[in-house]
Amino acid sequence: MINIVGVRFKDAGKIYYFNPLNFDIKKDDKVVVETARGVEYGTIVIDEKKINEEKLSSPLKEIIRIANEEDKEIYEENLIKAKEAFEVCEEKIKFHNLDMFLIDSEYTFDRNKLIYYFTADGRVDFRDLVKDLAAIFKTRIELRQIGVRDEAKSIGGLGPCGRKLCCSSWLGDFQPVSIKMAKDQNLSLNPSKISGICGRLFCCLKYESDTYSEMLDDMPLVGSLVKTDDNKKGIITEVFALSGQVKVESEGVFNIYIKNEVTVIKTPKRINEGIDEETLRELKKLED
Repeated sequence: MINIVGVRFKDAGKIYYFNPLNFDIKKDDKVVVETARGVEYGTIVIDEKKINEEKLSSPLKEIIRIANEEDKEIYEENLIKAKEAFEVCEEKIKFHNLDMFLIDSEYTFDRNKLIYYFTADGRVDFRDLVKDLAAIFKTRIELRQIGVRDEAKSIGGLGPCGRKLCCSSWLGDFQPVSIKMAKDQNLSLNPSKISGICGRLFCCLKYESDTYSEMLDDMPLVGSLVKTDDNKKGIITEVFALSGQVKVESEGVFNIYIKNEVTVIKTPKRINEGIDEETLRELKKLED
């Protein structure tokens, strides 16, 4: 077992683990740490705890120190400088007529590197841009092309639920989301109704996915030929996992039954029930 603390470098950013050494560190403390990209300033979001060392994917880096007032001033100054660097980069992008959209900029805490984040439809030759920026800021320049989900996370906004986007308010890391999750939850497979402002499937489809999967394991499949307790034969057209019910079509009449009131005669293969090829292609584009 080894002691760890969790550190975030951005609001709703990914949590990284560090060795707290002998520092008396508490949640919400500011710390200075060594990372793969240099010295960084972050916030403790997980109190010190013990975990099995085998669960770590790489050796732990150590906390350098608890941040002091000077560190805080440097961090705040870096934020101001990063905004200024953002404006300069936008001007240079226009000057070089590059087909890219600048999203964000940041300095590492020690100012050894200035990082820009951008989106673009394809590859961008930004070598001349980097040379110009390096000559202006006298530091290492890194340009990172990010995806549409990261763009939404950085910019923020409101979801159709009326709340701030999960990704920009609390969700530290993106999880894979699939069309199957929407189908399992009986949601409309209209692309415009199950995708967020990023143009990808709602992240929230993942939240209850495991629960639905467990419940559906005990339910018959849509398309199954069944015999009901009132001695009718029919096809299951819809499954309601949360209530444990199924909708059965028998001779053009639809009825709702509890799962225990039907006996499966024949189970269909898992197919894309009722989804035409064109709609399926559109839906697949929503998966990241």
